[in-house]
Amino acid sequence: MRCVPPPRRRVVIWPAVLGLGALVASAACRPSGASQPPPDHDAPDTLVDQDEIAQAQLVRGLVPENDAPAIFFDDARILTAAGVTYERGDLLIARGKILAIGAELEAPADATRIDARGKTLTPGIIDTHSHMGVYASPGFRAHSDGNEMSGPVTAYARAADGYWPQDPQIDRARAGGITTIQVLPGSANLIGGRSVVVKLQPEARSVEDARFPGAPEGLKMACGENPKRVYGEKGGPVTRMGNVAGYRKAFQQAIEYREKMARAQQTEGEEESKGGGPSRDFALETLAKVLDGELLVHNHCYRADEMLLMLDLAEEFGFSIRSFHHAAEAYKIADRLAAANTAASVWADWWGFKAEAYDGIRENAAMLSAAGARAIIHSDSAVGIQRLNQEAAKAASSGRRAGLEISENEALRWITANAAWALGIDDLTGTLEVGKMADVVVWDRDLFSVYAKADQVYIDGRLVYDRQDAEQQPRTDFDLGHRDGDLSAPVAPPSESLPAATPSSSSAATAPKGDAQ
Repeated sequence: MRCVPPPRRRVVIWPAVLGLGALVASAACRPSGASQPPPDHDAPDTLVDQDEIAQAQLVRGLVPENDAPAIFFDDARILTAAGVTYERGDLLIARGKILAIGAELEAPADATRIDARGKTLTPGIIDTHSHMGVYASPGFRAHSDGNEMSGPVTAYARAADGYWPQDPQIDRARAGGITTIQVLPGSANLIGGRSVVVKLQPEARSVEDARFPGAPEGLKMACGENPKRVYGEKGGPVTRMGNVAGYRKAFQQAIEYREKMARAQQTEGEEESKGGGPSRDFALETLAKVLDGELLVHNHCYRADEMLLMLDLAEEFGFSIRSFHHAAEAYKIADRLAAANTAASVWADWWGFKAEAYDGIRENAAMLSAAGARAIIHSDSAVGIQRLNQEAAKAASSGRRAGLEISENEALRWITANAAWALGIDDLTGTLEVGKMADVVVWDRDLFSVYAKADQVYIDGRLVYDRQDAEQQPRTDFDLGHRDGDLSAPVAPPSESLPAATPSSSSAATAPKGDAQ
């Protein structure tokens, strides 16, 4: 069942309220802490008083304001991912924030009004697992910057240091409604290094231009076949036993390093007089931040038994695992994941390409939701990321065929709110709620239709993609050889062209895929 507001009636957005950066909103159905949608409620239209405004601004204090103009979306079908659907609703955004959402709102005089009849509005889609920018396109070895395969534990490595914001794959993802991604190191290593959360800003020239404000970094870990395959002939680990021994050794060293640094800080003056304290170790510093809860752990792991083993190891060393990625057998331990408050970032129907991925099922995400766990649909693919809405639709449909009740709201949360929670940014984005970032997608129809396309995409209230505007179409330097305005028509080659180069084995190697190996 959908949460549908009562009959529409006019609500005025007072200019004085709007001028204060305040908000007018319907009393919406609020999502529970778990991923399950709340019971249906009405959503009466009300004005928010100044105390509520002040509290909202305090809670959303990390949402930066900008000079984005006021835009009023009129008469759209709005899926908030927060438990309420407006069959005919309005949305007001300005200065990078959502200022109002409800039924029959009145647009401010200075707002650009967009007739959204027949359109569907959703939060921007979030992918918890991407390697865009570190495995950039074209897939040369020169662009393969996702795996620091110099040792099984490379906690010192940071995806941010290898991120290339001009990767043309980013433009394609944005055209698919993606507004935020987590860029991860690959999964060759037991501990691959830090992840970075970025917004797909088209004007970004560096990782800092794209970095999501206030988002914690993550730690990428991997279990199972990948590390023992990559390092089996390089000194180990050779077995899963060796994998786990490697984690234990690394975190034990981190505990000892943290204690040593704490002692050095207490005796700072004395150490300086003796010629200095302990040297800074960037790898152990990263792991110490995990122990202190400052970095969120994202663990590549397929098998149910191995996920349980990793939960036990995390408890042993005093940290938590935010999300298991790929998690083909998560359905077998859905209750344990719910109890541990650990999400599972899964595919809709991708498995069977290696032994540990053999026991996947299409009902995986739906069974997780039914057990009260946080299900997330991720991509691990620069192609799949362009159609995450369809991936969520497939996973929901599979669950329903199995007799599970998967609401439209829950399926949307798999690619928005739950993903935002896994990245530690759910108080800033992931739902269409007053005070949150104005990351919005305008779909030409039901977003779960196989025919659905993103007509417009807004990040922080700014239009970053418009399907009807040729200037907003994804075009990069690598689209050379196409006529203006028609990417399907090749330009005739010049009469005197250079001979085709024969790539060498070293320069033409295809970049390895991030995790699906």
